[in-house]
Amino acid sequence: MAGIFRKVYDWLLRTFWATELDVTMLGLQNAGKTSLLRVLSGGEFTVDTIPTVGFNMKRVQRGHVTLKCWDLGGQPRFRPMWERYARGVDAIVFVVDIADIDLLATARDELHSLMERQSLEGIPLLVLGNKSDLPNKVTMDELIDAMDLKNIGHREVCCYGISAKEETNLEAVIQWLMKWAHNK
Repeated sequence: MAGIFRKVYDWLLRTFWATELDVTMLGLQNAGKTSLLRVLSGGEFTVDTIPTVGFNMKRVQRGHVTLKCWDLGGQPRFRPMWERYARGVDAIVFVVDIADIDLLATARDELHSLMERQSLEGIPLLVLGNKSDLPNKVTMDELIDAMDLKNIGHREVCCYGISAKEETNLEAVIQWLMKWAHNK
């Protein structure tokens, strides 16, 4: 009987007090954005994920909060579109492959170029160091330095190490994003 009341309560919350957050996921190609989004939305991790061409959108439901997540392609030809899809969102998530040390400088440059755009000022930024399950990776302190996160201003900036494959730290990601639902 308690299960029925819980379902009715959850339905009432979603129907009358629902909050939807718009989130844009960015990062270079092969950082793990699509895999992360698949796992967050209740799917399974797969090794053979096809690179995103353009963008994907998935909804992640947690209680009365729906995260509408835009996953944008990370190839150079798609990066000029990033700003357009990041304007007016509740949070920007920038995913970095912490095992691909050769691309950290490129990721930093792309992130800083984007964060300098006036149209994105004030939007909270969550940087995720993905692939923490791999052996040759940078630490979170090294990632913070490599991405020069301390010099990104005019917004809250947070950084977590995660593994979409092993689902490491994903609840912390959800909790950080949900914090912005309570600030709406």
